[in-house]
Amino acid sequence: MTTNDPALQEKLQELEHELEEGDITEKGYQKRKTILLSQFLGSSTVAAELKGLRVHSPDNTDHPSNNGSRSASLAALNANSSQPAEQYGQRPEVPPQSPARSTSGRLDTMASDFGSFGNNRGQEGGFASGGRPAELRLGIHNPNQRQSSYGRDSLFLPKSSEISTEPSMTRGSMTSGANYAFNPAYQVGYAEQTGENFESQAGTMMDSHGTMLGESQQGYFSDFAGQQGYENGPTNSYGGGPHRYSSSDAFSPTAAMAPPMLTTSDLPPPAALEYQMPLEPRDVPFAVYDPHDANTPMSKFDNIAAVLRHRSRTTAKAPAYWVLDGKGKEIASITWDKLTSRAEKVAQVIRDKSSLYRGDRVALIYRDTEIIDFAIAILGCFIAGVVAVPINDLEDYAKLNLILTSTQAHLALTTDYNLKAFQRDITTQKLNWPRGVEWWKTNEFGSFHPKKKDDVPPLTVPDLAYIEFSRAPTGDLRGVVMSHRTIMHQMACLSAIISTVPSNTAGDTFNSRLRDKNGRLMAGNNNRGEILLSYLDPRQGIGMILGVLLTVYGGHTTVWMENKAVETPGLYAYLITKYSATLMLADYPGLKRAAYNYQQDPMTTRNFKKGIEPNFQHVKLCLIDTLTVDSEFHEVLADRWLRPMRNPRARELVAPMLCLPEHGGMVISMRDWLGGEERMGCPLKLDMGSDAESVEEKVEEKEKTTGDGFGSLIGGGTTTPTEQQGRTELSEVLLDREALKTNEVVVVAIGEEARKKGSSEPGTVRIGAFGFPIPDATLAVVDPETGLLASPHSVGEIWVDSPSLSGGFWALPKHTEQIFHARPYKFEAGDPTPMMVEPEFLRTGLLGTVIEGKIFVLGLYEDRLRQKVEWVEHGHEVAEHRYFFVQHIIVSIMKNVPKIYDCSAFDVFVNEEHLPIVLLESQSASTAPATSGGPPRQLDTALLDSLSERCMEVLMQEHHLRVYCVMITAPNTLPKVLKNGRREIGNMLCRREFDLGNLPCVHVKFGVERAVLNLPIGVDPIGGIWSPIASQTREDILSPGDKQYSGIDRREVVIDDRTSTPLNNFSSIVDLLQWRVARQADELSYCTIDGRGKEGKGITWKKFDTKVAAVAMYLKNKVKIRAGDHLILMYTHSEDFVYAAHACFCLGATAIPMAPLDQNRLNEDAPAYLHMVADYRVKAVLVNQDVDHLLKQKAVSQHIKQSAQVLKVAVPSIYNTTKPPKQNNGCRDLGLTMQPAWVQPGFPVLVWTYWTPDQRRIAVQLGHDTIMGMCKVQKETCQMTSSRPVLGCVRSTSGLGFIHTCLMGIFVGAPTYLVSPVEFAQNPISLFLTLSRYKIKDTYATPQMLDHAMTIMPGKGFTLHELKNMMISAEGRPRVDVFQKVRLHFAATGLDRTAINTIYSHVLNPMIASRSYMCIEPIELWLDTQALRRGMIYPVDPDSDPKALLIQDSGMVPVSTQIAIVNPESRSLCHDGEYGEIWVDSEACVKSFYGSKDAFDSERFDGRTVDGDPNVQYVRTGDLGFLHNVSRPIGPNGAQVDMQVLFVLGNIGETFEINGLSHFPMDIEYSVEKCHRNIVPGGCAIFQAGGLIVVLVEVGRKAYLASIVPVIVNAILNEHQIVVDIVAFVNRGDFPRSRLGEKQRGKILASWVTRKMRTMAQFGIRDPDSALSDVTETMEPRSGVASVRNGSVIASSLRNVEPAPQILEERESERQRVQAQNSFVPLPTGISEMPAQNYDDTLIGSPVEGNGASIQSDDTPTDNRYGHFELPVDDYDPEKNNFDFSTNEFTVPGFEDLNQVPPRVGPKPGSNPQINLPAVEGREGDLWSLPSQVQPSHGNLRVQNASSEEEDDAWKQDAVMHMNLAGR
Repeated sequence: MTTNDPALQEKLQELEHELEEGDITEKGYQKRKTILLSQFLGSSTVAAELKGLRVHSPDNTDHPSNNGSRSASLAALNANSSQPAEQYGQRPEVPPQSPARSTSGRLDTMASDFGSFGNNRGQEGGFASGGRPAELRLGIHNPNQRQSSYGRDSLFLPKSSEISTEPSMTRGSMTSGANYAFNPAYQVGYAEQTGENFESQAGTMMDSHGTMLGESQQGYFSDFAGQQGYENGPTNSYGGGPHRYSSSDAFSPTAAMAPPMLTTSDLPPPAALEYQMPLEPRDVPFAVYDPHDANTPMSKFDNIAAVLRHRSRTTAKAPAYWVLDGKGKEIASITWDKLTSRAEKVAQVIRDKSSLYRGDRVALIYRDTEIIDFAIAILGCFIAGVVAVPINDLEDYAKLNLILTSTQAHLALTTDYNLKAFQRDITTQKLNWPRGVEWWKTNEFGSFHPKKKDDVPPLTVPDLAYIEFSRAPTGDLRGVVMSHRTIMHQMACLSAIISTVPSNTAGDTFNSRLRDKNGRLMAGNNNRGEILLSYLDPRQGIGMILGVLLTVYGGHTTVWMENKAVETPGLYAYLITKYSATLMLADYPGLKRAAYNYQQDPMTTRNFKKGIEPNFQHVKLCLIDTLTVDSEFHEVLADRWLRPMRNPRARELVAPMLCLPEHGGMVISMRDWLGGEERMGCPLKLDMGSDAESVEEKVEEKEKTTGDGFGSLIGGGTTTPTEQQGRTELSEVLLDREALKTNEVVVVAIGEEARKKGSSEPGTVRIGAFGFPIPDATLAVVDPETGLLASPHSVGEIWVDSPSLSGGFWALPKHTEQIFHARPYKFEAGDPTPMMVEPEFLRTGLLGTVIEGKIFVLGLYEDRLRQKVEWVEHGHEVAEHRYFFVQHIIVSIMKNVPKIYDCSAFDVFVNEEHLPIVLLESQSASTAPATSGGPPRQLDTALLDSLSERCMEVLMQEHHLRVYCVMITAPNTLPKVLKNGRREIGNMLCRREFDLGNLPCVHVKFGVERAVLNLPIGVDPIGGIWSPIASQTREDILSPGDKQYSGIDRREVVIDDRTSTPLNNFSSIVDLLQWRVARQADELSYCTIDGRGKEGKGITWKKFDTKVAAVAMYLKNKVKIRAGDHLILMYTHSEDFVYAAHACFCLGATAIPMAPLDQNRLNEDAPAYLHMVADYRVKAVLVNQDVDHLLKQKAVSQHIKQSAQVLKVAVPSIYNTTKPPKQNNGCRDLGLTMQPAWVQPGFPVLVWTYWTPDQRRIAVQLGHDTIMGMCKVQKETCQMTSSRPVLGCVRSTSGLGFIHTCLMGIFVGAPTYLVSPVEFAQNPISLFLTLSRYKIKDTYATPQMLDHAMTIMPGKGFTLHELKNMMISAEGRPRVDVFQKVRLHFAATGLDRTAINTIYSHVLNPMIASRSYMCIEPIELWLDTQALRRGMIYPVDPDSDPKALLIQDSGMVPVSTQIAIVNPESRSLCHDGEYGEIWVDSEACVKSFYGSKDAFDSERFDGRTVDGDPNVQYVRTGDLGFLHNVSRPIGPNGAQVDMQVLFVLGNIGETFEINGLSHFPMDIEYSVEKCHRNIVPGGCAIFQAGGLIVVLVEVGRKAYLASIVPVIVNAILNEHQIVVDIVAFVNRGDFPRSRLGEKQRGKILASWVTRKMRTMAQFGIRDPDSALSDVTETMEPRSGVASVRNGSVIASSLRNVEPAPQILEERESERQRVQAQNSFVPLPTGISEMPAQNYDDTLIGSPVEGNGASIQSDDTPTDNRYGHFELPVDDYDPEKNNFDFSTNEFTVPGFEDLNQVPPRVGPKPGSNPQINLPAVEGREGDLWSLPSQVQPSHGNLRVQNASSEEEDDAWKQDAVMHMNLAGR
């Protein structure tokens, strides 16, 4: 159809001329053009096409493609894409007779010429295909006229005059004169939010591609759907993107992704390929006529609006609606003419007053009781040609807002009552009105009175009729678009089904199935509509399809009642009788209430109304909206309610309907009498073999008729009436429950036999059918995981295609494609590529199967759990999934577990397996007071525990389901979803809340041992990763690779840049200082900068010398210091400190710098200070003025004095060196020269003390050789010269801080500027201004000080481009975030990114590796964590491995330094590809710990490799790491340079091993800290105590800690593949931290072991009972080293193990010995703890908190109060506590013979020693007998092969016993 009409062309040109001349406005132009076009193009000559159901003709294509029919809505989804065909893949051609191929050219029908369907764009010569004609628009306003923000452009807020000369809306101009428009902007208290301008791309209503009709109708505008955003890249010219589903996206095909394609290796062999091909549509063999008029074919109507007008003409006075309240009273009713008139009025107002265009969206906000107003509004929208958007949840403001914005509805229709209520809510909740939405009260509109009698405006309807929003199971809102064409298909289909239901009129012998030539039934034909009695929600889903749309389509009468009415006994039956209902629309909960009320008390129903006997004789169908059929109830319903109420067809009445509530609510299957099932192309008889027969076989024996179940295609003449009746019956089957677990359908019985056997047959599930698919539907059963067609006897997802179904979601193109346009696949024999199967389907998300052509549904995809089972068959490990339906699980729990109010279940995907989780609601979990106002009830933890245990047992026995976790909450607390106005637990919502840790649960219990299979085991589960076997295995894999050691640049000679003197001539810094004084006496040496950036008085070198001399003489004469004396230097950061340090050097005294005591932490600092005094026999403490003042304060001096008395320490004298007697001579003049003995290597010149976060002291001594070595490395590595000054600021008492403050200026001859750390803390910018002003090139910083600076100050106002090397020290693994944070924060200052450099500092060497002057950004590696646990380094791509660990390098070796990576046990060099201990050889390494007599300590300084150079003496750092070679472009021309960099992983002393795999606690802690928002940052510590892995977590909230536990356990299991034993919580602030905020691990461990940790709650994760006694026997201890290394968790976890009674004194001495042994507890960071004998964990039972209860405890030591007790010895019950270990000899799989070649590295999925799997799957073993069922073994704990060090374990037994873990 082209616009070549010359008259039209002429008028259009004339009109455009007027517009150019400015005679008319743009808007007037648009209006007049619309009128012109409709005059010329509107009166199409093409006759109305018959739009009924297709009549199937045998020569058709296989699928008379429904494709096109759903594309009405699909067109909406294409409206904006420039090339729809590409967007959706080329669609197949539509066959000629398909309704999608519309040839009508009328503008007011569906198939408008703008190619509104995907198919006609290319076929008709419409405007769309030939490019857009010049400005030819249909009722679309010019986009340039629209402002692009909602504030201005909201369609209804009056626009200012400059935009348009016509007001967009005339107020108060209605006939009634009332101003019906409610505009919140003019209401009091309406706050207009100005900030939110939703910018659009090109005017709100116009898409960037500029397609025309599409937008105005379907509105995929680029600027709405603000909430959704696209996941990847640009918004594809659609607004929305898919909603995010919960993080583990392994579920819900209705919600998630299309299935992955199989690779050839996954394929079954061609022989096994047997598919259930899609069932063909049946088609209706007659046309559908108006029920009130046999001569009117319904196909003449294009849409419901047209039918409505027909109704008002033909059945004007018939009632359309009766509305009843909850008591059955009539509260409203309306006739057809009144209904039509009011709908026409709504349409008129929308047309005239709203400035809306065709296809714009209008929100409908009505309560369910306002069904008449709702019907008027939606029909008015249809007439007006706008798209209705019903919004049903008035309370949910967020949902309302989301729908309004995503559909861009600027008009909302509602009633006066709702608007007031809404206004009230908004005011009370202090919300804002939705922006730019005008509210109209349709109940005040009145009726439509046309000027002339039949003068109604012509209908111009868009494609879309309405958008129905519903929630996915995951809780996400999605709108389903429904087109008018789809509605008409639905209506024709439903009418056909209803019209063929056999009637109840008795006494007619005429064959009820014969029809006249028009296809009308001859018998039982009465020309009146149905009376539909419904209580389902009439605003959505099937309630609306039947209650509003079908009511209009068929001219039926709908009697709607509130669902409360069903609760009143007898009322429902009375109403059915009173209104002679022919159709009942109901759901199971309502019918069950009615039927069971009748069972209990029939007379209430019979005598409900005097003189009226209930009589259901008129009822033709009782329609039940459901997803699963309840066959047992059907018998009750039919035989005990419908039949007693006088309905002879009681069994035939019951008609469950399978509706799709998430996809528009349409029925896809119900029983019908249409016939034609032979055409579906599937067997209609089940071959049951000899023992059972199908219904039909039995029938056939009686009838002896021929026929093979496939009738002829023309009408199916062979079927006999009885056979036909068998077909229309609701069939039932009994399925084998075990087979269902593997998705197989094994029919045990069918039909009548299934009914008889149903209750008696164990191990079966009784399932009822819905019926055949609706007549126009193609239905397939597809494997939801693979997308392949399912085989005939298997469970799969039901996919359906029908013209009666929607074409997609609103604004979710990806989801539309995946869910509404899914293509199943199949494999042809011998062909590896999958074949697509026609047509495209809608994925329903329902799991079911087809038997005898009927649909059986087992449940939603989301309601199916899966679990992996493994067993060994013929020496091969076999793993399969088993499937369980939540419905069946709930039934089992409710039947067998007492005190359960409600329950649900779901699975979570953790650690590559699906773990089932059960949620129970129980009154026992409620703390609500027993009496109102009383105290809250205490939880009975033991009861909750036994309920959980019982639940696990029941599911194990009945289903063989191994539950991972049971959580208990109070009743009505789990998240609910609405189903037909009733709330049910939504298991996907529960799962989402579970993942977030938000469930309100009070108790949690795990069944880890049964459920978790996927736990890896190392090569040597006992020896760990450093054992010979494990090391050898790695070597075999990596053997040809290089060994890991660095090169070394000895740099013997260091030249001073000013004098070209070799600095290595100087033996001490003292001599070098004298030389500087001699050579540059009057230059600046030191200068202090204050907090405001002002310089203090500069000190020249000469002055410096005299100052040092003054302090030295004071010390020598007044303090009587002699060489070798020890002095503590306690100074604030100042020049005084530098003088004192150099004075000590001159005198040969040992200087021990120490930070001033912190008044706020005296209880830590005072003992530390006094211990140093005592340990090092300190002679005096030197201080400056500030510290002197501090120490003289009363609080401090008293504290020190009292502590000294307790510790029996004499406090040395304190000397203030700020103002010593003035000296005019330098040191040399005064004879303060160095003695040769003082420069000998062993002489302690300086002692640096390091304090671990736990306040443990590590002291190292430096001789002059080391001091000079450190300065040399620093100068040469950092290329320092005398021309650039040095800066000293933080941490000046040791390490690099001391070197920069006291030594480097002297070493290089440059001035040193001092900035006080106190000033820095208060005003960080002072430091950066100093760096900038003095052009400092190299400086030292710590991550903590940078964090502090970045939080307080902006990174601007100074320049740092001269700073070439900011050294950020890291003592272990560098923090990966520091570089990026610093770079971004200081970007404006010109700080070069290559100047931000990590260095690896260590107690034993302040700079082992450095990134300084590498000129590249940090090198990032992502490591495979599974390999890392085995000691291997395997870099991966983070995109492919989301669990990979990110690490950054620590740089290259500095000058005179060599690094080797060594196996800590064998001392051989590691190969490339594994990590080991970092060993260092450097001039800057200290030579010894100070004052340590420990042989182990001295060993650390004498590291010699077995296979390297034996002469090199390494220092062992105790840190793990590896060297890695990289090549990077460097320099101006980007030449590739090879570099060898060091990566540090962490301290060996902190790692722990589990099952022979090594873990770094920091990684596990990080996983825990980020897994839940209530966990305080840095608030987690994990450690091993007594063979148990304990996680301590600091949380910000106290409520419902039980719900955080699974989140923590899952995070650790998922990312680290270990199961922890105990999770304990401490309150915010109770977590031990150092002054720098670091975790005090040692304190945590010590306070846990000594039971002093204040925990709020503790949860035991591993339950000792569930897996018998776990693993009870470890391998023989090897070589006397502890057999369970670092406490791997093979120690058996037993509950209530009571140690043998001991004499008290003995116990006390034992306790002291244990504490002495426990000295290993808080490890110094620099010292690795190698396992010693007392680590032996042999076999002590480690009791676990059995019930996983949170035992509220203020203090861990137990008081004997409820909830904890220790077993008194005489009360020791052998029944409860016998553990017979004798049967479980345990050897590690694969190591029965230790001489075998060890297996290759790789997890052995089945070989986890902890797991005893049930014997059912082909394993033997004692199945889950509880300890009380095991034969008692004399009640004592027998430990086989216990080692002689049993008493070594007593501390653990003792400690663990008191950990609140013993008993209930």
